Amino acid sequence: MLKKSKNTTLQGGRANRFAQIRAGLRKALEGFSTALHRGDDDPFGEAIELPGNQDYYLTHAWVNIAIGILMRNIGRTEFVITKDGKRIITGPVYSLFHQPNRTLNRYDLWKETSAWWFLEGEAFWYYGTDYSGGIPAEIHLLNPRRMTMRVEGGIVTRWFYSSDGDVVPILPDEIVHFKEWNPWNPFRGVSPLVSLRYELDQDGWANKSNGDLLKHNAIPQGILKTDQLIREEEADLIEARWERKYGASAKHRKIAVIGKGTEFRPLTFSPDVLKLFDLKRWNLYTILAKYGIPPRVANIQDAKANLSGTDTESQHAAFWKYTLIPVLKNFELIAETQFFTRFGLAERGAFDLSNIPELQKSEDEQSRRDIEEMAAGLKTINDVLVARGKPTKAWGDTWYRPGNVVPVDK
Repeated sequence: MLKKSKNTTLQGGRANRFAQIRAGLRKALEGFSTALHRGDDDPFGEAIELPGNQDYYLTHAWVNIAIGILMRNIGRTEFVITKDGKRIITGPVYSLFHQPNRTLNRYDLWKETSAWWFLEGEAFWYYGTDYSGGIPAEIHLLNPRRMTMRVEGGIVTRWFYSSDGDVVPILPDEIVHFKEWNPWNPFRGVSPLVSLRYELDQDGWANKSNGDLLKHNAIPQGILKTDQLIREEEADLIEARWERKYGASAKHRKIAVIGKGTEFRPLTFSPDVLKLFDLKRWNLYTILAKYGIPPRVANIQDAKANLSGTDTESQHAAFWKYTLIPVLKNFELIAETQFFTRFGLAERGAFDLSNIPELQKSEDEQSRRDIEEMAAGLKTINDVLVARGKPTKAWGDTWYRPGNVVPVDK
């Protein structure tokens, strides 16, 4: 009989360990959600305390709404692959971004990337367990909350993904790391919610206070007042008789008959309770401002404001110009640096904004201004084309005077 050598045993152990790592990571990739829950039987219980923060996406309504608005609108854009300035619809790079993996489509790739970006300040793309070099065949999104790292010599030498008790090592060349600038840790992103910690906690306390008020009916609907002296048992008797005849469980619209010297005074919320609503309103606008979302984009309109349709269109256009487009440009540059340039590809990727209705009006206005400036001699056709990132014309540096269409140099 042939005996197994020591090397064969070691190789078998390594293969078995590698198979376990692949199985654990594949299980992790198949099912993690944006919110971490306390347990399957109570998914909306008290949020788990994350390092230095809470899961406000789970516990705070307007954080959830704001991130939903941002990710849905980013999902409306199409990531176009170009080569030598021309759009391509074939090849391994196009196929990768067209279908990142068997369960993720090209729109959800950017929606989920942006969701993690706006929630955690970073997002991770992973090339999958079968990746062995070259252009990857798959892209998976990892949960940033489960990522740790090893830093040696001022650089990250290894990432570790934790799931179900397993720790999976990942090389830096196997991921694309989208991260917001972090003054406290240059290797990780930082959540945009860190500066809103007090506002979000205040909202939580206000919600709890209002919930207790509604749940326990802490403020009575009214009081029975009399100028006569009554004993405790008489007060209990009057209260029971009033509740029986005119309480919440009795029929509505009854006529109340009160004895001599007794009157009913309805009560409203105390000024302190009303201040909670003002506080929540202030915090709402603070959250929207942090995420760069104009009120009308979130379907909020101040009762004192009288916004016209033009004002609403301006807010939607500003949302794209000053919030979404800078984020999309940032995503493009990160993908270019960590993916296209890293692999030495001739292809490039960019978001196509030509089909976004909110930007059409501003583009039409820009076209009219360009035409007027060309007619006045302030611009040439090539000036306009260069500003739009389009190829120039051989004759585009000559200004044509309007009317007789005669080149001025002749």
